[in-house]
Amino acid sequence: MVQMADTRDGKGRERQNGIDRAVEILDALLRLRAPTRIGDLAKTIRAPRSTLYSIVNRLAEAGILEPVGEDGHIYFGQAVQLYGQAYAEANPLHRRCREALDRLAAQAKATAQLCALRGKKYVVVDVRDGTGLFKITTDIGVEVPIPWTASGRLLLDHMTRKEILNFVPKDDFRLPDGRTVDAIEFLDEVARARADGCCMTNGLSDRFTCCLAAPVRDRKGIAVATVCFIVPIDMAERHKRELLDLLKREAEDLSDR
Repeated sequence: MVQMADTRDGKGRERQNGIDRAVEILDALLRLRAPTRIGDLAKTIRAPRSTLYSIVNRLAEAGILEPVGEDGHIYFGQAVQLYGQAYAEANPLHRRCREALDRLAAQAKATAQLCALRGKKYVVVDVRDGTGLFKITTDIGVEVPIPWTASGRLLLDHMTRKEILNFVPKDDFRLPDGRTVDAIEFLDEVARARADGCCMTNGLSDRFTCCLAAPVRDRKGIAVATVCFIVPIDMAERHKRELLDLLKREAEDLSDR
């Protein structure tokens, strides 16, 4: 069993604050997705610059961070890639999902994604580009508001309507082009997605794309991830339904029974 630090004394609090700051640094770099100066990082996470210098130096010694260029920028180091590779190799679901993405992208000739929640946002965990002419470039790990996606509706379908409204930030119902997703309609779409075992959204985060998704569920029936396609919005409805059926079959095979 992991023994937690006792935060009732000064040393415990200091140790806990250091861990919290380290996590904040890594999260900030993931959101920024670019090498950043320590001073700018301090402003981003509202932390004293002097505190960050000592933590960054220790993370750099461990290879978790590394300097980039000669002007004080830092970014993720080689150790992060090794940790990620070890996770991917040891996690049987992730390994099976990677194989499923390969199959989906090859069969549909469309961009196939594995998606999940990160905090109160949606992220792409893995992606495979299709061989078709229509391609959408998706950055892995970029946080996106949940109401913008088909996957988001499935990833919340274990919650009550009240829990969903408390969970999703109000500003996240506003789309990139200024349109607003009606909250009540969103709740109805979550319920419909749960009943259908899949979801399709058109022209939300991008007016020219359609998102198709099916849930990967754990033993309790909670959607822990989704597999999805990004296709042109003007694709024939019959073809979209065929792709949804394909996603549902793969998601069902991936789900923990």
